[in-house]
Amino acid sequence: MHLTDEESAMLAGEAGPARQWAIEHQMRVGRYFGAADFVGVSQAHVMADTESLGLAGVEWLERLSALPESERRVRIPTITDPRGTDFAAAARLKQQDWMLALERRAIAAFEALGVLMTDTCINYQTIMPPVLGEHLAYGDTGVVIYANSVLGARTNFEGGPSALAAGLTGRTPRYGFHLPKTRRATLLLRVEHTPRELHDWGALGGIVGRIAGDYWQVPALLGIDRIPTSDELKHFGSALASFGSVALFHMVGVTPEAEHAVDPSHAVTATIAEPDLRAFQASYRNCIDTVDVVVFSSPQLSLLELRDLAAMLDGRRATIPLLVVTSPQVKPDADRFGITSRIEAAGGLVLSGMCFYQSYAREMAEANGWQTLVTSSAKLVNILGGYGYRPALLSMQECVDAACSGRIA
Repeated sequence: MHLTDEESAMLAGEAGPARQWAIEHQMRVGRYFGAADFVGVSQAHVMADTESLGLAGVEWLERLSALPESERRVRIPTITDPRGTDFAAAARLKQQDWMLALERRAIAAFEALGVLMTDTCINYQTIMPPVLGEHLAYGDTGVVIYANSVLGARTNFEGGPSALAAGLTGRTPRYGFHLPKTRRATLLLRVEHTPRELHDWGALGGIVGRIAGDYWQVPALLGIDRIPTSDELKHFGSALASFGSVALFHMVGVTPEAEHAVDPSHAVTATIAEPDLRAFQASYRNCIDTVDVVVFSSPQLSLLELRDLAAMLDGRRATIPLLVVTSPQVKPDADRFGITSRIEAAGGLVLSGMCFYQSYAREMAEANGWQTLVTSSAKLVNILGGYGYRPALLSMQECVDAACSGRIA
């Protein structure tokens, strides 16, 4: 890889061992993907939950954090994905003391490195939303696909060490979706039914993800008959990334790069109609009658989603655990507007800064006796089977009904 004088100095250790490790790591990644050089990035987003890090990962962070301050602190704004707990609710979730202790150690190490503990997977809705053409080093798959597709920024999926390395060096290998040629559509799909509810958008994302099934595929959608909201695109993109490992999509007439990235003469690969969405959803509710827990998470809920959920719960009462997860940026506004109190008056628990599947979901299931789960997140149903749950994908209203009755209608 071609190195600038500054990059060569980091490689030689002139900026300290942390940046030397970081540039060495990035060069290995760059060589693997055939990058010719580096590109400067303006912000990084690190997966920071301790279930992913493990004890070894936290100890490694602590070794970095023990370096002199001038050598260890990140050079660009570096933020974090959700952590593994909401400390205020950990006892109610039956999370164990060792989980909380490890979280606190990880937080202390990240803060010593200068990382901002934003604890969110919806930063594009709340803090430092990127702009068209901005180069980034993002880790969370839902964050990556939204930034690339909806905002027209430039990022690959960065593993935790790679994202932290980008924070330390201020650059990332120039390959993949940092290159214009990689951003062109490779699949053209026709949508005959524009979704109207969030779980429908998630189902559409899951279907498109299964068709694409490859990180390097870039699906483009024709036929969307209105401009989707941010939350609708959030659910679509997070499901698409989860089911297909896809990092970029285009919607003709909606997303900023579609006009130049889509070849209109390209043959349509597949057509997706409303029965396809219903079949996808039905496949995640077979053999489920009684429900153990209802979860709104993955991605974290926006203020508008929380508002709508509170309205659905007014005058009702949950009879089973109802977990509602949002970001630390949204939670204070929900508190201020009385939204949190309305949800909790109905028996819900509003959690901040965590993500359900990154929060020792298997251990929580065993501790609480949870097996069947309903959610409006297609991404979550795709993941939770691996944690021992039997999940169902329902609308927000159906999830509320299930929380109040303990059953799927």
